[in-house]
Amino acid sequence: MTAQGKPGTLYGIQYLRALAALAVVIFHAAERTGHAFAIGAAGVDIFFVISGFIMWVIAERRAIAPGRFLLDRVRRIVPVYWLATSVMVAGALAGLFPNLVLTGEHVTASLFFLPVRSPSSGELWPVLVQGWTLNYEMFFYLAFAACLALPSHLRLAVIAAVFGLLVTLGLLVKSDAPLFLMYTRPIILEFIAGMLIARLWLNGHVPSRPLALALIGLGLAGFATIGILRLLFDEWTCGPLACMLVYGTVALEKHGGIAGLPLPVMLGDASYSIYLWHTFAISVAAKAAILLGLSPAIAFVLCVCAGTALGIAGYHLIEQPLLRGSRRGWFAGRFRSERQARP
Repeated sequence: MTAQGKPGTLYGIQYLRALAALAVVIFHAAERTGHAFAIGAAGVDIFFVISGFIMWVIAERRAIAPGRFLLDRVRRIVPVYWLATSVMVAGALAGLFPNLVLTGEHVTASLFFLPVRSPSSGELWPVLVQGWTLNYEMFFYLAFAACLALPSHLRLAVIAAVFGLLVTLGLLVKSDAPLFLMYTRPIILEFIAGMLIARLWLNGHVPSRPLALALIGLGLAGFATIGILRLLFDEWTCGPLACMLVYGTVALEKHGGIAGLPLPVMLGDASYSIYLWHTFAISVAAKAAILLGLSPAIAFVLCVCAGTALGIAGYHLIEQPLLRGSRRGWFAGRFRSERQARP
């Protein structure tokens, strides 16, 4: 993550990460308090486009070996995720999550980002449910690392062709195999879209300021329309809207139209921890609201605030210390982390 105020910070990307994380928090808070905000789940689509954008910019701005790239990503993603998963496992063993069924296979697969069906729900979810998106992230990192061995002018074409082939197979072939079902979904094309946006951005192919604002407005209006009218949505609808937001935002930033504001930048910094930890706080807050007899509206606000606050605390008390420890420990003297929002 990018430190607040550091030179080179893409404030627009930080704001979008904050928006995406808060959308997911509101989605889960609404679920637990009897409200409807299904469109909040589309925060994931924004995250995926941003991920493709950032990874492409990182690789284009400095030479990086595939192994180094993967180690940077592992250090960035894995320790906090393993800790959050361990909390879920410990909570289940202590009887705090009575609906969570644990098996050795499911826990192991969850820790190593392998999609298997949850014994609790039958869905392709890890122990920490929101970790399903990290299965996609790690798959993308592996594919991207492999492409780093290619000449730079071939990388985007090759990874786009591979992901396009996977999606085509998913449309043509019927299979219940977890690996096939997960990694042939059209949602993987959002990473490719983010890479394409990054390539255009780096080459100076960005829309004018008015058009950038129009793209942002159309993206937000599209998500709002889906949410207000409660329309069905998937990656085919939310992916393009997420692309509009990202492309419009980075274009506007190219024109010098985005200032750094402390609160949204901080929320962008903390977005990964907010995403991982918020459901723990929401679960506690929702149960407390029932015990206290709070109205659904107040319970909803309480859940949103608790989920966000725990994520921010997790960022400062867990994520940052773990990153500092990894610099001094596992990779000290050899690897330096690449902050995601500071390509």
